[in-house]
Amino acid sequence: MSTLDQIREGFGHALDTLSRGWQQLRERAGSALTRFHPSSAEGPVESVEAGVARNAARWGVLASEVRETDDALIIGLEIPGMESKDFEIQVVDDHLVVSGEKHLEREQARGRFYVMERAYGRFERMVPLPVPVDPQGARAKYHNGVLTVTLPKNLRALGRRIPVQGA
Repeated sequence: MSTLDQIREGFGHALDTLSRGWQQLRERAGSALTRFHPSSAEGPVESVEAGVARNAARWGVLASEVRETDDALIIGLEIPGMESKDFEIQVVDDHLVVSGEKHLEREQARGRFYVMERAYGRFERMVPLPVPVDPQGARAKYHNGVLTVTLPKNLRALGRRIPVQGA
């Protein structure tokens, strides 16, 4: 095998490995990646350099935990930099849908930005629910950048095990 063939083979192997790595990342963390849409209400921040604003983060990671107890699902979402009034939460089919808008504080907007990796704007995050829930009894709280939503299970929808007795 020539040197050029070895380079081609090595390059092809490297691309395959890289592609598999990205695929695994998408599978494992893809649901946490959330698109942030620029806010039309506030308009652009004047102090942000044009190039930095153009390249500002439009994606953010809203990591979640879904925990099941005997009578409820407890969903935690890391969403720092918000206030409790900024969220809209609903259950749609078998998903918890959390939406809101993360604003750039005006006092933070003063000065000159060189890097803007935080995502700002409107977002929507859908979390699949593994069991049926009763949204009427839902509770939500926001503390230290974590939104916690407690959804009681819909015990009727879960069904009931029927024991079989001998004759």
